[in-house]
Amino acid sequence: MPKPLRMSRRMWVATWAVLCVAALAATAALNASPPPDPQPEKPVSAECAEYIADIEKKLARAKAEGNDDGVLAFTRTRVGADDCGDAILDHFRAGR
Repeated sequence: MPKPLRMSRRMWVATWAVLCVAALAATAALNASPPPDPQPEKPVSAECAEYIADIEKKLARAKAEGNDDGVLAFTRTRVGADDCGDAILDHFRAGR
């Protein structure tokens, strides 16, 4: 069985210092890189656009009435309606 290599404390400290400097250099390089290009907006169906506009109207009406707590409940009762959940989330998250 071969003997394991023994390293002195100075060698361990030097190795640790080199790794820290490499990590700092990599972090600086990543922070200096430009942000990725914004993704293009997904097209929204006419039905979803109408529904989003209706939500905007209801939010504006609630704000005008002084109910500006940001909580409104909506229901959809039509069968076969488009699922607009992702479009609604994308629309209202864009302002954040």
